[in-house]
Amino acid sequence: MSDAGDVRAGHEGRERTFEALPPARGRGFASTWWGQAWLKALEDAALDGQQLGRGRKHAREGAVGAVCVRPGRITAVVRDRDRTPHRSDVLLQELTGAEWERLLDVVADRAGHIAALLDRDMPPQLAEDAAAAGVELLPGIGDLEPQCGCEAWDHCPHTAALCYQVARLLDEDPFVLLLMRGRGERELLDELQVRSVARAARRRAPDGAAEEAAGHTPEGVSAQEAFTAAASRPPLPAPPPAVAEPGRPPALSGGSDPAPGLDVAALEFLAADAAVRAQRLLAEALAPGHATAPLPTALTLRQDAVRLAAAGPPVGIADRLAAGCGRDRGELARAVRAWGHGGPAGLAVLEEEWTPADEALARARASLAAAWEGEERAPRLRAAGHRWTVVGTDVQLRYGRDGRWWPYRKERGRWWPAGPSNHDPAAALATLDTVPVPGAPGVAAAAESSRGTS
Repeated sequence: MSDAGDVRAGHEGRERTFEALPPARGRGFASTWWGQAWLKALEDAALDGQQLGRGRKHAREGAVGAVCVRPGRITAVVRDRDRTPHRSDVLLQELTGAEWERLLDVVADRAGHIAALLDRDMPPQLAEDAAAAGVELLPGIGDLEPQCGCEAWDHCPHTAALCYQVARLLDEDPFVLLLMRGRGERELLDELQVRSVARAARRRAPDGAAEEAAGHTPEGVSAQEAFTAAASRPPLPAPPPAVAEPGRPPALSGGSDPAPGLDVAALEFLAADAAVRAQRLLAEALAPGHATAPLPTALTLRQDAVRLAAAGPPVGIADRLAAGCGRDRGELARAVRAWGHGGPAGLAVLEEEWTPADEALARARASLAAAWEGEERAPRLRAAGHRWTVVGTDVQLRYGRDGRWWPYRKERGRWWPAGPSNHDPAAALATLDTVPVPGAPGVAAAAESSRGTS
């Protein structure tokens, strides 16, 4: 919620506590129709307009503390101008069980009602449908019953201030009103899901099966019977054949003009990428040992942007990918190269800053020492975190969290991935030595020159 602060859910979602809202100077308390209806119920019933005015002032000045909302009651501590605290409660009648049943049926009958609630909206049609079913969702005159520690018998400045602040909460989330009426958000959505599934099943059920679809669940079977039945089932059909190459997605450009805001080139690129991924996933599913292979880790948005950029999109789409993942063109180019050498692991080595633990650092040093044992003198390396730079050169090794070594080379003043990883640091450096860098000595030359300086 944008200005409602932190929310804490109580037992089974039947209590929510909203942190104190900031002062509301210069703004109204309700902009939605249901928030305004809440305030109308307060203002139409209050006998003393001056008390309401003082309550509005208290609310605007931030005098209302954290607001606790639970079925039939809202509570907060409201402070006077002299900081004297008063516990204030406003009571609202909960819906009866029968009323809730009718309301849930009304909401479940229209998919748009559920979608609106999930979008933190309450369409007027929902309230009208509920009223037609005999359920009044919003309070009317006299429905907001005040109770305050100041012992006023009608709405006082404290209960009025509480109601004004709650209007702001209702603006953000109509589930606050439904909780006051007796049901928490999770409980309500679960019940709506049950009803929606039952209705869908009834629509699909053949003649004579409606009673079962309406909620009469057939009896289950024992585990032994289930296993016995499984053994007698026919084998699964043969898997589909492998696909030699990805399918060609349809061309979307040409003909009529696209809808406003639709980037046809980007959509064609995404369709082509989906075809490539589908072909690869099918090949992996048909490979031996696929059933026991670990599931791939889901990519983050930044990782997936690099994966898409590595597929070679047009320049405009590449720029959108760079902006979407918070990188400039150069950073995206380096990330794409890292992805090409090692996928998510290669990207992590490029972008993560970490220092190996003492044990991992000892293993890394031992691996480096063993790589040149009995050979020419090893190059001198300067370590900084997981990065090991060859002294006197523009080449570097980076130590990955998996114990592998990744070669890097400095290009245009920045470190760029220069090859795939290797468990052997000498082999990783050899990859660098095969690609000369203008103006910089090779690794072998650096090793030779370091003899006199180490």
